[in-house]
Amino acid sequence: MLYIIGIGLGNEKDISLNGLEVIRNCDAVYLENYTSKLMFKIEDLEKLTEKKIILAERELVENGDEILKNAKDKNTALLVKGDVFGATTHTDLYLRAVKQGIKTKIIHNTSILTAIGDTGLSLYKFGKTASIPFHYRNVKTPIEIYEKNKEMHTLLLLDLNPKENQYMNYKEGLKYLIDNSERKINQETKVIICAALGTEEQIIKYGMINELLEIEINVYPQCIIIPGKLHFMEEEVLELYKI
Repeated sequence: MLYIIGIGLGNEKDISLNGLEVIRNCDAVYLENYTSKLMFKIEDLEKLTEKKIILAERELVENGDEILKNAKDKNTALLVKGDVFGATTHTDLYLRAVKQGIKTKIIHNTSILTAIGDTGLSLYKFGKTASIPFHYRNVKTPIEIYEKNKEMHTLLLLDLNPKENQYMNYKEGLKYLIDNSERKINQETKVIICAALGTEEQIIKYGMINELLEIEINVYPQCIIIPGKLHFMEEEVLELYKI
């Protein structure tokens, strides 16, 4: 049996009771360790689950052979930061398990795609999401997606490499947007900066780009939201985060 379990955005206690019960009954427990920053110590998760946690880097998860081999005759869990099919998809592993006749169960949790509701913006009014990579030279996709979203809100996820403790700061993301948007995004454009959403360290700031560039936010991971057409209630909540 293969369980793919979302563990939320905060500390180890964000695991649902359902997920915790399943993990405690598993023979092998993997924790993918490359899609986002872990906001807890592995030892704390092991203490809570009463299980030895195997850290799974990108190659192990994307290859999948070891996990699927265990799942054929053992209860095996893959823990995923956020939600299972949220910002990062594990669809390939799920499909391979199904094709191999391995029983599979999904247990969901909070993801960045729902936690952005803390900004007061309606989730129904978000367009397509994009990511800004570290090496963004000649990368136009984020700008193209922003333009296609028109009056919809645009969520831009900033690149990270947890293994190397590298996280893109929002100022680098804003620089990319200004340099590549052909003046459609400028110093007076209003944006929202979110850091460590769903955690006790959560920060949300709203203002013009030139104002946001004057402050420092060093909590990660971070993302940028470019608001589209705002409802009066959305504007009212954003005022709580205005700098």
